[in-house]
Amino acid sequence: METTRGAERQRTAAERRRRELLEAADRVVLRDGPQASMNAIAAEAGITKPILYRHFGDKGGLYRALAQRHTDALLNALRAALDAPARRRERVEATLDTYLAAIEARPQVYRFLMHPSDDAAPSPEQGFDVGRHSAPLLRRLGEELGTVIAERVDLGPDSEQTARIWGHGIVGMMHAAGDWWLGERPFSREQLVRSLADLLWGRLAAAGDLPGRPGF
Repeated sequence: METTRGAERQRTAAERRRRELLEAADRVVLRDGPQASMNAIAAEAGITKPILYRHFGDKGGLYRALAQRHTDALLNALRAALDAPARRRERVEATLDTYLAAIEARPQVYRFLMHPSDDAAPSPEQGFDVGRHSAPLLRRLGEELGTVIAERVDLGPDSEQTARIWGHGIVGMMHAAGDWWLGERPFSREQLVRSLADLLWGRLAAAGDLPGRPGF
């Protein structure tokens, strides 16, 4: 029994330490964006780089942990928008706005997750080469949204397949439009939300909710 309690304490301490290191990494990413380095994160956490590697394996391991942390938070916010008691058009606009507001509020985090370092040939101590990791993150968002659509919207024959197409298509649209808008800011976020909702509103407006399920 004492051995079990000791192992549990060790796990709890390790999880707490990992969370503290991710919070330190977040602070560096907020400051440096894609240029965030393992050296800078280790310094922020008050540890040596070998200790940081011990917790995450390598830069890719730390990136994946940060990506999961922020994707989980974004998915929770998107689900809350989809579950809000409102008409479908209002929920669609709220969901789009939730994504765009998230990248607008923390643009350095977004650029870290979605864009590689600006350096043409970064050294091992420079920014994370994270561009190759962004596709799995977007796929996860697309699969999650496709599942929600399949559970809530009656799309007729091949409903599950259509829902997956819609999920990935909507995420791709939000990502591409949001990336362009965040870089140029040619108009307000509200105008972008309305325009994207207009683009989605054809068959989505006509499709019925599945009986006994939360509406979409």
